[in-house]
Amino acid sequence: MADPIRLTPSFREKVWGKTRLAPWFPNSETPIGEVWYLGGHELPILVKLLFTSERLSVQVHPADGEDGPAGKTEMWHILEADPGASIAVGFREPITRERLRQASRTGEIEQLLNWVPVKPGDTMFSAAHTVHAIGAGLVLYEIQQNTDITYRLWDYGRAREMHVEKAIPISDLGVHPGAVQPKPLAPGRDELARCKYFATELAQLKAGERIAPTPEKCQMWIAIEGRGRIGLEAFHPGEVWLLPETGEQPEIRAEGDARLLRTYLPA
Repeated sequence: MADPIRLTPSFREKVWGKTRLAPWFPNSETPIGEVWYLGGHELPILVKLLFTSERLSVQVHPADGEDGPAGKTEMWHILEADPGASIAVGFREPITRERLRQASRTGEIEQLLNWVPVKPGDTMFSAAHTVHAIGAGLVLYEIQQNTDITYRLWDYGRAREMHVEKAIPISDLGVHPGAVQPKPLAPGRDELARCKYFATELAQLKAGERIAPTPEKCQMWIAIEGRGRIGLEAFHPGEVWLLPETGEQPEIRAEGDARLLRTYLPA
């Protein structure tokens, strides 16, 4: 049986990030906005841990083949949320492309977006073409296609490049369905998202509980709360472990109550 591989966290400083990273990592002297989990080679799924003290830009991502071979579909699972924290997905009501163009130049787009209040445990799914913005006061895991292609529509007056004319033709102008409704799979196991790029489940384990995973391509286990073991290796909150794609899989065992995300590339 092959050993699991702990992915390496790569810390990215952002003006909208936070210095308080506990309990997932030690606190930082500089504002960290993103932690990317990297392996020895590029994986088809990228996992990030985001810390936000300000709103992120209003943006949209292309689909596969629209600006390179890979687009960007993603999801967010909320770990921590300040009172009133929200994520914008889609619009409150359908709009025209010309209205989107004008609103992106004036900043009115902030009022047109559907800002959805979120709390710990919530999940949002954002397919390519969804206009969105992650709000302030959040800690969340982002699971996405492994590409960083982004078109910005509005950035609250920050001096960064905008991509309005690229974004307008591909933006979905309709109403987003909002937060994901988890699909029960088994006691303590729920499916949070499934698309051609990733499937993600939430596993809530009681002390001493064990899971024998099935082999999957690019299968990662993301530790949110609690401690335990993956095979012979100890896991802690803030870690992401990559399992072998074939053969016997290392057992997941909780030493106390634990919560983990499992994500993989569907067949």
